[in-house]
Amino acid sequence: MSAAVLFHFPFDPASRTVRLALGEARIEVAETVVRPWEPDCPLIALNPSAMPPVLQIEQGRHRLTLCEASAILGWIEDQQKSPLLLPADPRERAEARRLTAWFERRFSDEVNAVLLHERLEKPLLRLGPPEARALRDGRAALKEHLLMLEGLAGSRDRLAGRHLSQADLIAAAHLSVLDYFGEIAWASWPSLKDWYVKVKSRPSFRPLLSDRFQGLAAAAHYADLDF
Repeated sequence: MSAAVLFHFPFDPASRTVRLALGEARIEVAETVVRPWEPDCPLIALNPSAMPPVLQIEQGRHRLTLCEASAILGWIEDQQKSPLLLPADPRERAEARRLTAWFERRFSDEVNAVLLHERLEKPLLRLGPPEARALRDGRAALKEHLLMLEGLAGSRDRLAGRHLSQADLIAAAHLSVLDYFGEIAWASWPSLKDWYVKVKSRPSFRPLLSDRFQGLAAAAHYADLDF
């Protein structure tokens, strides 16, 4: 395997998705943690959007730079001899892609843009304390998404069907960041909790459980596999 470096921010859901996918594919990479909001961030020279994650692969005298999660996930799938994170079944594959788009668009816009802005971005950028109204709005939107996911988790082995797919990894990546901040009342979502416990127990998830946000302790159950 060629030498590879992953540039990522530990609490960025897209970065977490890629870390999980690389773990599932058993692709070893060196990791460089970046802070995208800083003017000297190396991503500025690697990705026109200056957003993580970026995977840089050295292949002899050539270098391949893959910018952001969709490109990296596609490259990971291309390295496999058989489907890994996009199931062979056309219906499951389509559903995995639908849920991927759901998280990349609706979940990111309606939940992360509010809750992670208040809980994560404001402390990092020193923008003041969270606003109560914004937190209420973000939590209301999160509840609607969790209701949808609870239905899927209660009727399927995995979110897209019978097999683990990139939809499971993307969902787990997003939810794990919110879980760190104690934003998910798992007792209200028993089927989703059972699904999350299974994903959380996979070897690929272990590095995420070691992530810590400076100045804010993780929720008490964050690293517990049986919570």
